[in-house]
Amino acid sequence: MAIDYQSLAVKGVQALSPYQPGKPISELARELGLDPAEIIKLASNENPLGPSRKAVLAAENAMTDLCLYPDGNGFDLKQKLSARLGVGADQITLGNGSNDVLEVIARCFAGTDSEIVFSQYAFAVYPIVTQAIGAKAVAVPARDWGHDLDAMAAAVTDKTRLIFIANPNNPTGTVHDSDAIEAFLGKIPEDVLVVLDEAYCEYMTGEKDPDGVGVGVALLARFPNLIVCRTFSKAWGLAALRVGYCISSPAIANILNRVRQPFNVSSVALAAATAVLDDEGYLQRSREVNTAGLKQLEQAFDQMGLRYIPSSGNFVAVEVGPQAMGVYQALLAQGVIVRPVAGYGMPDYLRVTVGLPEQNDYFINALPKALAASGQGA
Repeated sequence: MAIDYQSLAVKGVQALSPYQPGKPISELARELGLDPAEIIKLASNENPLGPSRKAVLAAENAMTDLCLYPDGNGFDLKQKLSARLGVGADQITLGNGSNDVLEVIARCFAGTDSEIVFSQYAFAVYPIVTQAIGAKAVAVPARDWGHDLDAMAAAVTDKTRLIFIANPNNPTGTVHDSDAIEAFLGKIPEDVLVVLDEAYCEYMTGEKDPDGVGVGVALLARFPNLIVCRTFSKAWGLAALRVGYCISSPAIANILNRVRQPFNVSSVALAAATAVLDDEGYLQRSREVNTAGLKQLEQAFDQMGLRYIPSSGNFVAVEVGPQAMGVYQALLAQGVIVRPVAGYGMPDYLRVTVGLPEQNDYFINALPKALAASGQGA
């Protein structure tokens, strides 16, 4: 008799659907017979500048030792992060991208008798890891597309073990300033861990974060139940190498490092991430291109009469109507990849990553044609 392996999986995993990333350029080229060089990908919040030259050189040098295991403790990278952020190296946990760290946190501190709180429209990994470990997901309705922090605090029960907050949030781009996060933390019991996911914090500008360095690190000393997650995949331009980390109290980091897989960050990734932290010019260019690109997209949406959610990330969610998937497909036919977000409960929206000026222009010119092709007009 054939074995039903689906039934052998743990209950939470049985009902999971795989995370759906943005469509790769190579896949669209195969499907539609397009030239990969002529395809514009604005789907996965990648840095349009390409990698830092310093990171590339460091990665190339590290490849001479591919026969050796990486430094499992990531000493050099932790020392560089420690100096940059003003935290102890013993407060840092490295991951194979920040998704890896988020999963480790959930596995360490929650289980089948736990509740995990997150917001409606928040990053898809939060419900995935919650369901995978068999915890109860508590999705709190959003307010103005962003986290309703008061409602999230009110949702905490004696079974709550974790709260995930994305700041800025993906896919809506909404953000809370330091005062709001601090006030929220003050309402949360110390035995409930708050995970502040700052994957896009380097793009934040203006009054909410004048220095563009995120709001979480300065709060760690006052709130021992806070964990701040960061990534090198966005503003630092290393998405392919998968390097993320979190900062917490040494006690929490000690627990996370017991469960973290050994050698979970490669030597090449460690070298590139360590080197890119010295490339302030690259980070500044990333911010400048993103700020200008957001303005470019928003002005175009205004001219087309399309509503969008003002964003503090490197993407913007734009409302294109009930035929959003048709618009998406029509854009694909023109060689433009964006991200449908129906899976986030936003069926009328598409999320568009900020590209280089000419890439943004290509998308802006393609969008009216896609709207017309889907029967929605421009």
